[in-house]
Amino acid sequence: MAAILSSCNDKPATTNSTVTVKGEPVFPQGNRAPEQHFTGAVWLNNLVPADSVFDCMVGNVTFEPGARTKWHNHPAGQLLLVTEGEGYLQEKGGQRQTIRKGDVIKCMPGVEHWHGATPTTGLTHIVIMTNTGKGMVNWLQPVTDAEYGSQ
Repeated sequence: MAAILSSCNDKPATTNSTVTVKGEPVFPQGNRAPEQHFTGAVWLNNLVPADSVFDCMVGNVTFEPGARTKWHNHPAGQLLLVTEGEGYLQEKGGQRQTIRKGDVIKCMPGVEHWHGATPTTGLTHIVIMTNTGKGMVNWLQPVTDAEYGSQ
């Protein structure tokens, strides 16, 4: 199950959305992400490649408005640190949640989910894939327009 902040059933924490600081992003946008795993324009900047010492991968992912991942899961889980914008997160069989700058999300091992930007706002998050020796990502089917637009 995905959790925003500390546990699977917590509600998103209130963030200070009234203060917006515009400027240069913390990390460069990186390279266009593989189109076979996403709908829309997505960029990935691999900040820390997976290795046998740290056994994690850290990347900066930028979604243009309307862009999203395919359904997928992570054998060892995933952490998302939302650094800019607003987007959606949904687990298979669950309600779509809105995620915002400042949210920290735990995607539990093996739980099928997707995430991406809203139709009108881009989204940037840091992704941390833990225990990569167990596997990184199992990519599945695309998120349909109906799933993306559901409330």
